Amino acid sequence: MLILDGGPALTAFKLERVAARVRHAGYSFADLSAHFFYLVDVERKLDKATLEVLENLLDASDGSASFPNRFQDAVVITPRSGTRSPWSTKASEIAHHCGLDSVRRVERGVIWQFGNGGQNVQTDAAIIDILHDKMIESAATNFQALLKTFEDRSPGAAGFIDLIGGGIEALKQANQLQGFALTDQECGYLYDSFLALGRNPTDTELMMFAQVNSEHCRHKIFNASWMIDQKAETRSLFGMIRQTHAENGAKTLVAYADNAAVIKSYPASWFLPRSDSSEYTQITEPLHMVLKVETHNHPTAISPFPGAATGSGGEIRDEGATGRGGKPKAGVTGFSVSNLRVPGFPMSWELGEQSPSRIALPLQIMLEAPVGAASFNNEFGRPNIAGYFRTLETLTEQGVTNHRYGYHKPIMIAGGMGNIREQHVKKQKIQPGAHLVVLGGPAMLIGLGGGAASSVDSGESNERLDFTSVQRGNAEMQRRCQEVIDRCISLGDNNPIVSIHDVGAGGLSNALPELVSDAGLGAKINLDQIPSDDSSLSPMQLWCNEAQERYVLAIAPQNIERFRAICVRERCLFSVVGEATESLQLQLVNDGDMGHPIDTQGNPVDLPMSLLFGNAPRMHREARSHLPTFQSNDFDDVDVVDALDSVLRLPVVADKTFLITIGDRSVGGQIARDQMVGPWQVPVADAGITTAGFDSPSGEAIAIGERAPLALINPVASGRMAVAEAIMNIASAGIAELSDIHLCANWMAAAGEPGQDAALFETVEAVATKLCPALGISIPVGKDSMSMTSRWHHDGEEFSVRSPLSLVITAFAPVADVRRSVTPELDLSEKSVLLFVDLAQGQKRLGGSALAQVHGQVGTETPDVVDPCDLVSFFAVSRHLLAEGQMTAYHDRSDGGLVITLLEMAFASRCSLEIDIGDQDEPLAALFSEELGAVLQVRDADLEDVMRAFDAENLRDRVRVIGHPEPGGDVVRISAGNTLLIDRPRSEMHSIWSELTAKLQSLRDEPTCAVAEHNRIKDLSDPGLHASLAFDLKQNPATQAILSGTRPQVAILREQGVNGHMEMAAAFDRGGFRAIDVTMSDLKEGRRDLQAFKGLVACGGFSYGDVLGAGMGWAKSILFEPTMRAMFAEFFFRQDTFALGICNGCQMIAGLKELVPGAEHWPRFSENLSGQFESRVIMVEIIDSDSILFDGMQGSRMPVVVAHGEGRAEFSGEGDLNRLKATGQWALRYVDNYGHPTERFPFNPNGSPSGVAGLCAADGRVNIMMPHPERNFRTITNSWHPKEWGEHGPWLRIFQNARKFIG
Repeated sequence: MLILDGGPALTAFKLERVAARVRHAGYSFADLSAHFFYLVDVERKLDKATLEVLENLLDASDGSASFPNRFQDAVVITPRSGTRSPWSTKASEIAHHCGLDSVRRVERGVIWQFGNGGQNVQTDAAIIDILHDKMIESAATNFQALLKTFEDRSPGAAGFIDLIGGGIEALKQANQLQGFALTDQECGYLYDSFLALGRNPTDTELMMFAQVNSEHCRHKIFNASWMIDQKAETRSLFGMIRQTHAENGAKTLVAYADNAAVIKSYPASWFLPRSDSSEYTQITEPLHMVLKVETHNHPTAISPFPGAATGSGGEIRDEGATGRGGKPKAGVTGFSVSNLRVPGFPMSWELGEQSPSRIALPLQIMLEAPVGAASFNNEFGRPNIAGYFRTLETLTEQGVTNHRYGYHKPIMIAGGMGNIREQHVKKQKIQPGAHLVVLGGPAMLIGLGGGAASSVDSGESNERLDFTSVQRGNAEMQRRCQEVIDRCISLGDNNPIVSIHDVGAGGLSNALPELVSDAGLGAKINLDQIPSDDSSLSPMQLWCNEAQERYVLAIAPQNIERFRAICVRERCLFSVVGEATESLQLQLVNDGDMGHPIDTQGNPVDLPMSLLFGNAPRMHREARSHLPTFQSNDFDDVDVVDALDSVLRLPVVADKTFLITIGDRSVGGQIARDQMVGPWQVPVADAGITTAGFDSPSGEAIAIGERAPLALINPVASGRMAVAEAIMNIASAGIAELSDIHLCANWMAAAGEPGQDAALFETVEAVATKLCPALGISIPVGKDSMSMTSRWHHDGEEFSVRSPLSLVITAFAPVADVRRSVTPELDLSEKSVLLFVDLAQGQKRLGGSALAQVHGQVGTETPDVVDPCDLVSFFAVSRHLLAEGQMTAYHDRSDGGLVITLLEMAFASRCSLEIDIGDQDEPLAALFSEELGAVLQVRDADLEDVMRAFDAENLRDRVRVIGHPEPGGDVVRISAGNTLLIDRPRSEMHSIWSELTAKLQSLRDEPTCAVAEHNRIKDLSDPGLHASLAFDLKQNPATQAILSGTRPQVAILREQGVNGHMEMAAAFDRGGFRAIDVTMSDLKEGRRDLQAFKGLVACGGFSYGDVLGAGMGWAKSILFEPTMRAMFAEFFFRQDTFALGICNGCQMIAGLKELVPGAEHWPRFSENLSGQFESRVIMVEIIDSDSILFDGMQGSRMPVVVAHGEGRAEFSGEGDLNRLKATGQWALRYVDNYGHPTERFPFNPNGSPSGVAGLCAADGRVNIMMPHPERNFRTITNSWHPKEWGEHGPWLRIFQNARKFIG
């Protein structure tokens, strides 16, 4: 084994944060440092030349001789024992692609040194805990253990539980020790079943049964029989939800029968590479919608980053594994936690901290979990375009300090929507003899027992089992799996996938049996064929672990070679692990037993399928109603201005920028509306909206509704309001009719707590059997999490925190025309009025409101849906107004009340408001009540027509004019008749609203960047995003070339982990090219040659997960492979070609600068100055240069999206940038909203010197840039744009210029 010394593991500000934590723990040190080191497993000693390549690849030097001495006074952190890190998987693959065949595996660690001259820190548990995440890392305690990193270990033995000798008590003891979470009924069922079989069960069989039949997987409470208040109920919870589909399921294609729901959508065009030529082609057919929302609460509580990351990853797999393969498109993320207690930012309503040590604190969760979810979405390539964030922690009605309501066990919502082809909506029936395939990553000892662990209250399980149950993610591996699925999708009727299932809770032990059970079959599985990266796994661990990024598929024998070829092309691991059998028996055997009868005492599983799925006892629940009684709200001494300041700081109301800019919101090039609104990009959008393809105005919308605090008082009202809020949010989109909306319901409850079971039943009943039928909508998909209580003991006292009943509703709908959608941004170009629509019929209840929460109150009366018919009528009116273009802005009333609705519209528009809400007996209630309602902007000229529309739906008395906006001002004035309530600078209130996001960004990211972003609110003259074009948008410089009738080929090049190829292909297709899907494996294996192409485009994404520096692994796999090096060098040298690198492709081509004529002064790219992934819409200016892509565009300034974590240009020479400018190679730079070149964050998102954003070389033929123009070539995919732009935005011009250059 080699040990190589690497560079710094942390930037200076991140290292100082760790140092501060170490000091706070009471440890003194002279000089804290953290450096990477690399462990390299080699087959033989490397010669000098090979070692030099390896050192170059890792940017490291051989430290084998000196490392043992450095180890003595250091803390050494490695990936968790028994696992292989995602970094290792990708780095090792790069090494192999660079010709380092003697390198078996590379692993990376961090060595922490304290400069204390021999003081031992290796035994200080507190310090070690600070320096690593025990869920995914280990601290090496001695050098000899480090040397054994790559040693193969003997497999663990199969275990048996002696039921025959020890009786049912033996099973109950195993249940406790192994964390199976079996009920007494289930223990009795298993005992009887195995006695009937005449043998003892294996530990594999019991663990499998526990996961397959866990609450998490089988939703036992939702399928239970019920008795409420001694009255037997005839319906189950799930039965009532299914009723919504039975009554209003006409537009639903799949409900409750797959990994996700499928609903009908509008005809549009799929954009897919043809199977015969790999040319991207428009295929006109419906893009039906795939819908799913999951929770990942328990893992996020235990280890926030990996817990949330794998939550997002698992939901993405649900979409991909729907039917015979779906294509994930856009996502949502949400969080509910207890009070944050931000250091230096005290909130008067926050209670003193009390929390168990085994779960993360709320602040840690919100600093780490959103980044985890975002990082997986970013790397996979799914934009996150909606979400929510709520904090809640309050004493119970008894006022006992030890027992509270809150979210110590957080809610982590991960959801999304995708598309599926019509012929792939339904799974085909698996036939006996079908190959059963595992696609994706190898097995490892992670996530063992996660299904059961998520099914019990936090604190009820064993801490060791909590540790074992958390997974970790590898998004790049999942991206490869999805590329395999995408290639199968493109085959249409020839798709080789018969059926597909994701691997989640329970691992293969759940996924493979479910796959064949759905077809009424059994299976014989070869244990030895399951891919594994840990030789020590026992049969139970190998079969039941929840290693991520895996799918199971059924493939007909005659199609297996076609499928194999796809996997090889995508470099995606797969294995045929068994076959479907006509015998209804599940058999898990070893290699030698595949063709022979098995020995049940020598193989891990031999069970009838009916024992696993069919005959387990049904749960029965008995519950009594109990509603807590809180004191009435008392706001007699509350000042309006003080109350407003507090509400503006409450997390559920406050600015969510810190949650949003970390997530790529533009990848895929089909996002018409993300969270950010207007020229100043303020996060107040009501819904996320996507386009259905690249040539249609139709699309899809998604929005969230949740009102959990109301459930403290009235759970049924809380449920109804969640549904109503989701509808009010999605009403901003151009949906044709209410029945187009379909809901996903995620139910969270502290089951078993007093009154909670009855509240759950009554809320499901109210929502599913009354409200949804009244609205004419259905709930075709959902999820439940029934263990929302945290319990622990401290100093002999018992503590608990339980959540209120929490229903999170996600609304989905197809959109006929995404251009007929509105946002809270006010149109200030014409005189207008603001209409307030009150759907509460004048009621102003404050129970459970933000106002109550910031005053430490709960209350007794909550908002509710007064009349569902009013909601139906309002939706109909809003459809008419959108169709007629008479509603120019819209925002619903929700958290914080009417005053927050108005302020958020003013923040987005940077204008003044003159508001009169009319004479009020209770002005505070009028401002802060969170009843149903909305504010609409209407032009003065349209007011009469609008009022007539409301009158036609019998809503005239629900609507009144409350004021108007005034452009250019900074005052919000709100009166109640003659009483002036608020008269304050808008910017002052905006700054207060944004304080929380600035505080959290400064704790998580580089602090000066957080301050700079917050300070820009104070710049009242900031003009915002704008466009100043030096060319005519309507002209196409490539017209003559296109009229020649030829469509030259451009290679849309992707490496594993690239995710921006679809939008790039669409942009070049629109520009007049034949866009060809080309993988690096195509080039390396001779299926393609760059000689055949006029253009080469390296796309954005995370090639190899960026493990060896941004784009550098991709670049070095070319530089160190002679055939590839020669091919690329020849292409760049040719005078009839062009090349473009965007984002990750920019980093990669910059890494090839020694092959590009004239690129010797190009930079390399390093971590953003903020230390964070930045996804933003910023301004750029096109500079006069030799670039063939920017020909005729010089002097133009316009918005563009950026989405990267490592975009800061670093030049090796001091004068390199000036030389590039002098030689016409500097093409693009970041400017602020005034048009000035800038290094100031966030206008310059990465800190590149002088704002450099794009360069060229080779006489302007080879271009690199960090921004993403390919995602904005259609006007409707710009988050903000001038009204006068047509179908195409200005960024299409660079693709037209490329076509003009080729001629």
